[in-house]
Amino acid sequence: MQWQSPICLLSGHIGFAEHLDKIPFFPAQSIGAIILKATTLEPRNGHPADRISETPLGLINSVGLENPGVDAVIKDKISALPKLKITRKNPKIQWIINVAGSKVQDYADVIEKIETSSHHQTIAGFEINISCPNVQHGGAIFGHDEKLSAEVVSACRAKTDKTLIVKLSPNQTDISRIAEICIQNGANILSAINTVAAMNIDPKTQKAYLSAGRGGLSGKAILPIALLNVHLVWQVAKTYNIPVIGHGGISNGDDAIAMLLAGASAIGIGTALSQDIRISQKILNAIKKYSRAKGYKDYTEIIGKLTL
Repeated sequence: MQWQSPICLLSGHIGFAEHLDKIPFFPAQSIGAIILKATTLEPRNGHPADRISETPLGLINSVGLENPGVDAVIKDKISALPKLKITRKNPKIQWIINVAGSKVQDYADVIEKIETSSHHQTIAGFEINISCPNVQHGGAIFGHDEKLSAEVVSACRAKTDKTLIVKLSPNQTDISRIAEICIQNGANILSAINTVAAMNIDPKTQKAYLSAGRGGLSGKAILPIALLNVHLVWQVAKTYNIPVIGHGGISNGDDAIAMLLAGASAIGIGTALSQDIRISQKILNAIKKYSRAKGYKDYTEIIGKLTL
């Protein structure tokens, strides 16, 4: 993983990065990669309000992949990335497009459109969100089905030579098996975990807080779940020399170090950004301090050091 920093900003938390330019003293040099908001073949309005519900240790969201569609993303979003202040401050940032779809061909078409555009060189890779329902298979989640996972990753691999990251869901029975299938069909990096399925209910109204009823829980509450799943994925990925981006509930240096010990090669930050927009620099500093204290030459020596 050729990133200048092991810190990655996660899709869904920074939009298409334009808002980062408005943050004074944003620590751009602490960032290795930024995964942009989910992009689909056609525009999506997302779910109606309410789409976000706070919990004691996190957030439940059900935004519904709201985005302007791939054509507009290419024209208005990807084209603007080289002009951003954050890019000028850190030209080594790896820009990653998160890709979602309702059927296998949707994923392939999004990647093909970007790869054949005049702005394709701005993008370093694609993150494939296989936690989306497949409308052609009765709403089955791609990432919960071995055959569908293989089809999506293989179709995407056929459309690009760039880095292909596959984002894995914790809402399944065997994340290790799906991880291996994704690697065998062309994934260069695995990303774990996506949000945990959850619901929040208002006793006063006797209704769910979210318009969709359910959503995805992120934040501190899911850290123990993320650590276990990342460790399970790493045990498979290491045999193929495939790195893992570990995320889910990371809010400080100790959380990030625990994720590295579990097997992550890079750290994804999402919900914590809403509480501290400079959290990436603090976490990077903590990793460096820990590495020095343990006598490591580099943070990579921490990866997978967990003793059971």
